[in-house]
Amino acid sequence: MATANTQATPSSTLKAYEDKVKAQLQDGKARLEQFEAGAKEKGAHAEIAAVNNLKTAKANIDRKLQDLKKTSDTYVARAKADIDADVATFKASVDNFNAKFKSSARK
Repeated sequence: MATANTQATPSSTLKAYEDKVKAQLQDGKARLEQFEAGAKEKGAHAEIAAVNNLKTAKANIDRKLQDLKKTSDTYVARAKADIDADVATFKASVDNFNAKFKSSARK
């Protein structure tokens, strides 16, 4: 029975980690959708391209989360660190875009 508990723990830990990352990404995704709607309304091609780049970055993080399930236990910590770094970069980029978007909306 001890092995059954240890096998369930990594799985539940990965699930909790995946849920945490998805929650962080969901906020960014919602903000991107708002930016995209505003950019399309204004016909701002540069902003639309920036949103598309951020969407690609989010998709790459989603892919890495899926790959994490197949990652050997030896490499899980490294994969999580890589995902965390990508999420931090994504969130900073969304925040930066948000600041630019708001300042250009005021003009």
